[in-house]
Amino acid sequence: MPSKRRPALVVAAIASVLALTATACDSSDDNAAAGPTESSKQQGVGDIKLPDNLNDKLKNLGIDLDQWKNGAWNNWDKNDWLREAGDFINPIIKGLWKPDRMREAQEPDKPVDDSDIADDQGVTDPDPQPVAAKEVASPYSANVPYAGKVFFDGPEGSMVCSATVVQDPAHPGKSNLVWTAGHCVHAGKGGGWYKNLMFVPSYNDSGKSQAELENATREELAPKGVWWADWAQTSSQWIDTGAAVGGKGAPYDFAVMHVKPEVSGGKSLEETVGGALPVDFNAPAVKSIDEITATGYPAAPPFDGQKMNQCADKPGRLSLDAGQPTMYRIGCTMTAGSSGGGWVAQGSDGKPALVSNTSIGPSNATWLAGPHLGPEAKGVYNAVSKKFANQ
Repeated sequence: MPSKRRPALVVAAIASVLALTATACDSSDDNAAAGPTESSKQQGVGDIKLPDNLNDKLKNLGIDLDQWKNGAWNNWDKNDWLREAGDFINPIIKGLWKPDRMREAQEPDKPVDDSDIADDQGVTDPDPQPVAAKEVASPYSANVPYAGKVFFDGPEGSMVCSATVVQDPAHPGKSNLVWTAGHCVHAGKGGGWYKNLMFVPSYNDSGKSQAELENATREELAPKGVWWADWAQTSSQWIDTGAAVGGKGAPYDFAVMHVKPEVSGGKSLEETVGGALPVDFNAPAVKSIDEITATGYPAAPPFDGQKMNQCADKPGRLSLDAGQPTMYRIGCTMTAGSSGGGWVAQGSDGKPALVSNTSIGPSNATWLAGPHLGPEAKGVYNAVSKKFANQ
């Protein structure tokens, strides 16, 4: 669930079945990038040159980079925001995400009531027993090198989610792909793309407390750098039906970002962090999975968003709609801010793999649910990989 400074998108472990947002994607493996599904190639500001076609696209959208850099990105005119639902524009603004801004993007929304949870219409197992989230041993980069936080701005303020570095079949060992929730990049039905979207791997790597981080430098919070999204893609189902509460769109609440460093360097994200997870789109059925481990940065009390946590539990099933895929569900006390965090299990080849991501949870923060990654998810993944295959 994302967390933010002011009431905005409530999607995460603390919200009573909240929904997320998604980008259009075809259900085929190789053709999942039609219409508003894909984001525009990232643009830079200052010393980063923009390709001519992107300059033209920005002009067509009425975007002036100098004004954008100086604060125009904070102008959330409703009509403009909806128009940009089909045009993900994310220019790099060097230094925008200062330490205090990253720390402040952690306050969660007020959780919704359990009455907002949709009636189960498919196969649903009994609610799991809560599993207490445990802080990951620091340095996080040595234990879960592929995990981190996603920061972005929405109409209601700055927000935060969790995310995972995943392998890129087009660039073995040199991936720049990040997996998160759809609602962490797009607001879903009636909304648009979020702005200033970026990823911080191993955020607060040393595991310092909020008090200890009060005067922290950017390097302390982002030891592996700040990586801006130059492409983001989610499912068409999330874009068409995703909602902040009620679980609508949650079975398709996943997204893939392609990122680049704020400060140009020679290494890829995977090389920088030292690892990336494979994604298993043929994960075993729930009954065959002994344990799933969910990772994230929960921000709602009793957490503060600064520390990486995990829950491990045998999954059960959650069905919000008989016509949509059944979701995985585990007991977990992680709260808002953990949305988008990776779920890892033994894949079909017997090795650890990403099989889902945090999407929704109840207001009392006793469990989390994530989508089963099927053809739609594979289509989004392949489309983003192929988009940058020759770069």
